[in-house]
Amino acid sequence: MVYKTTNFNRSLDRNSVIPFNKPYMTGNEIANIFESYNNGVLAGDGAFTKKCHKWLEENCHIKKALLTHSCTAALEMAAILLNISPGDEVIMPSYTFVSTANAFVLRGAVPVFVDIRPDTLNIDEEKIEEAITSKTKAIVPVHYAGVACEMDQIMDIATKHKLAVVEDAAQALGAYYKGKPLGSIGHLGALSFHETKNIISGEGGALLINDAKFLDRAEIIREKGTNRSRFFRGEVDKYTWVDIGSSYLPGELIAAFLYAQLGKMDSITAARISLWNTYHEQFAEGESLKKWRRPIVPEHCQHNAHMYYLLLPSLEARESFIHYLKQHGINSIFHYIPLHSSEAGKKFARYIGDMAVTNSVSDRLVRLPLWIGLDHKMNEIVDLINRFSL
Repeated sequence: MVYKTTNFNRSLDRNSVIPFNKPYMTGNEIANIFESYNNGVLAGDGAFTKKCHKWLEENCHIKKALLTHSCTAALEMAAILLNISPGDEVIMPSYTFVSTANAFVLRGAVPVFVDIRPDTLNIDEEKIEEAITSKTKAIVPVHYAGVACEMDQIMDIATKHKLAVVEDAAQALGAYYKGKPLGSIGHLGALSFHETKNIISGEGGALLINDAKFLDRAEIIREKGTNRSRFFRGEVDKYTWVDIGSSYLPGELIAAFLYAQLGKMDSITAARISLWNTYHEQFAEGESLKKWRRPIVPEHCQHNAHMYYLLLPSLEARESFIHYLKQHGINSIFHYIPLHSSEAGKKFARYIGDMAVTNSVSDRLVRLPLWIGLDHKMNEIVDLINRFSL
């Protein structure tokens, strides 16, 4: 098959590049930061951190939230809380960001990769049990593009085999599975507030705790292995080193920025969904012509429009498509290189099966620009994309 691009006149300024991502500001971030500065509070766990914790606990329906300096840090805390040790195995998809695996490799564990579903691109729950061994300690489902994994079946498998479940909900704040917020279903959850996410603080994350047995120790691990939090609540007369841990707190200015974003989550999500829906409606005909495949969202999953992607027929088509958009001033990008095929993945991990779906998706997926403020360019973008010829 030969792929070609079509030249045509369009109104987009060729000197104006449409970025893949543009961080959205609510307008209240600087005021919050100034308030924190004016109060002389810059280190972590100040008033804005506490406000963020309360917001997350109430809106994610969890027992406790702890802000971290990244989602990576939240996943590392989860690995420590689960007492992951050398030789333990943790089941996860290969089609994910490196932190999903790294957090457990740092504790000496072996990530065991299984294939993903061809519809949602999430971990294939039907393939999890065949990966379980006597060394398996946890399952880490990743909610790709803010679309939920099949959590009922995953939790049933975990209960049957006495395994912990850590939801990698880095992309999933504001998304739901059968009405339940993502990150609130497993024993632990991890969120990201990186500037590429829907709700941002530049860098940042949060550990969501749903199992009460982790509550006290999570605070200690986050505070360098000390009981400092209990000391500041007046529960002990001094604090000291009591466990392993690290410095996982974000600074208070990060929390101040984040709190402004959290307060606008509903409107941010609604605006992103409007853009997502425009893409989805406009690309239906191209899907019927087999130019691409659109995202699939099961009826029982409420997504948060974290990203919009298309699956092209082949790697060759994907490369041609990205080049075509770049020529016309639109930045689109592919996504993960599967971890099982990476240098470190071959060294530290193993996989089950042929990983056929993961390999295929990695070659064919392209992500399109999706950010608040893109509305006035949407008609031109979708018209350009629909003119792409195979």
